[in-house]
Amino acid sequence: MNILYIMFDQLRFDYLSCAGHPTLQTPHIDALAARGMRFTNCTTQSPVCGPARMSAYTGRYVSSHGSSYNGYPLRVGEQTLGDHLREGGTACWLIGKTHMKADVAGMARLGLTPDSVIGARQAECGFDIWCRDDGLWAEGPDGPYDTGRSPYNAYLTSKGYPGDNPWADFANAGVLGDEMASGWFMQNAGRPANITEQDSETPWLTSQAMEFMADATGPWVTHVSYIKPHWPYIVPAPYHDMYGVDDILPANRNRSEQLDPHPVYAAFADTLVSQNFARNEVRETVIPAYMGLVKQCDDQMGRLFANLEETGQMDNTMIILTSDHGDYLGDHWMGEKDLFHAPSVNVPLIIYDPRPSADATRGTTCNALVESIDVTATILAASGQSIPDHIVEGRSLLPYLEGHASVEPRDYVISEYDYALNPAAAKLDMPPKDARLFMVADHEWKMVHCEGGLPPMLFDLQNDPDELHDLGRDPAYAVARAAMYDKLGHWSRRMAQRVTVSDADIARRTSGRNGTGVVIGLYDGTEVDADLVARYRGPVPKE
Repeated sequence: MNILYIMFDQLRFDYLSCAGHPTLQTPHIDALAARGMRFTNCTTQSPVCGPARMSAYTGRYVSSHGSSYNGYPLRVGEQTLGDHLREGGTACWLIGKTHMKADVAGMARLGLTPDSVIGARQAECGFDIWCRDDGLWAEGPDGPYDTGRSPYNAYLTSKGYPGDNPWADFANAGVLGDEMASGWFMQNAGRPANITEQDSETPWLTSQAMEFMADATGPWVTHVSYIKPHWPYIVPAPYHDMYGVDDILPANRNRSEQLDPHPVYAAFADTLVSQNFARNEVRETVIPAYMGLVKQCDDQMGRLFANLEETGQMDNTMIILTSDHGDYLGDHWMGEKDLFHAPSVNVPLIIYDPRPSADATRGTTCNALVESIDVTATILAASGQSIPDHIVEGRSLLPYLEGHASVEPRDYVISEYDYALNPAAAKLDMPPKDARLFMVADHEWKMVHCEGGLPPMLFDLQNDPDELHDLGRDPAYAVARAAMYDKLGHWSRRMAQRVTVSDADIARRTSGRNGTGVVIGLYDGTEVDADLVARYRGPVPKE
C-alpha cells in the first residue's frame, strides 16, 4: 500500500464544509472524509510552521527534537519518518514544503556533505526530494527570506513570467493600474493575483504530485506539502471573488478578553498583525481571499483524487490530510497563529485507509484527543513496521480506523511554543530561556503554562468552548489548575532522550543470566552457576 501524506499550511480545522463551515464548500475533502475517518480534536505540537513540521516529521515533541522556532536547525542525527521507513524498505519522498533548516555545523562536524546521499537526506529532513519549495520567496533590504532555489520560480520563468522573482511579482501580487498590488499589503487581498490560475502555486504543486505518482514504483510514502492557504492572502481568478462579506463568520471574540488580559496574550494581541485583524475592514477584505485559497486547495484535491482513480491507485493508497497549524483571522482579537486558542492550535486530520479492516468506520468522526505526531506512528504502522516508541512519541491511529473498542485514549494533549524571536518577547522583556509556553489540554480544560514567573492561562472547555474567559488567575479554579499541572508534570517526566536503546533492548539485556563474565558481588563464586566463573578458576597461566 502506498501512502499519500498531504499537508496544507495554515488551514484552519473549521474551514471545511465537513467540519461545519456554513458558506465555504469543500466537496472533495468532504468526499475523502466520507471514505475515511475525520478526527475532530487533533492538536499540533506547536502553533508555528517550523517546529510544528519538525514534530510531524520526527513524531516527537518540540522539546524532544529541539527545533523550536522557524529557522532553528533540526539537529543532525535526529531520526525522521524517512529514516524509519527506509529501515523497512519503503521510500519516502517530498513534494513541496518542509520549512526545515539543516544543521550545517553539525553536518560539517561529522563530515557529511550535502551532495552525498546521507548528507542530502540529513539536509532535507530525511526525505528524498522530488521537488522542494518552501514557498516564501520574500525579499527585503537585508536580503531574501529564503536563499535556496525555487523550483516554482523556475517554472514561472519557463512559462514566460518576467523578472527574477515572479513568485512575488505575479503569483502573490495583483495589479492596480500600471502598478503592482502586492499581496503583502492586505488591502489588496480582494484583487485577483496577476497569474493564470493553472500556473499558481497550488495547481503547480498538484501537477508535481501527479507527475511523481506516474513515475513512481511502490511501495512509497509521499509527503505533498502545500504552501497555501498561508499568507500572502491573494488568490487568482476566479477564486478571488467567489466569497464576500456575507460569507464571513462572525469573529469569535469578546471585549472581556481585553479587560485585565494575561501579559502574554496582551503582548501577542498588541502585535501589528493582531492590531490589523482586530479591524473589521481587514477581516472583510482578507477572509474572502482566504476562503478562495481554501476553495482552490479543495478543487486541486478533486483533481488529485480523480487522477488516483483514473490510474487505479485509489484502492491501494492511504491518504492522510492535515495542516501544520491554523490561523486566527481576527478571532480573539488576534491575527496569524502563535497562541493556543482552537483556531490556531487545532488542525484538521482526515485519514482514508483503503483496506477492508477500516470498512466499519468509513464516514465517521472521532473526538479522541490526538496529536500531529501520531501521523508518523500511523504511517509506520500502516507500512507494516513496528513503531520505535523509544524514539517516536506519537501513537498509531490505526486502532481508531479499525474500530477497536480497546483503544486506550490519551488523557491529554500537548503543544509548545518558543517565542523568543517573536516581537511579543521584546514587549515582555522576556529573556530567551523564559520565552516559552506549554499547553496541556483534555476534554474539559485547557491550560497554558508560561515560563518567566508569569501566571498560567486556563479555559473551561465545557462551559466556555469558545475560550473567551481566562481563569488562570481566578482563585476559584486552583483545583483545576493543579490537576492540569499534574498532567503537565507527567508529560515532562517522559523518557524522551534515550533514543539509542529501546525498552526491548533493556529487556533482552536483563533477561536470564549475565554470561559476559562481569560477576559483581560474589564472595566465593558458589552463589552462581559454575560456568559463569569458570574463566576465573584454575592454575595461574605459565609462559
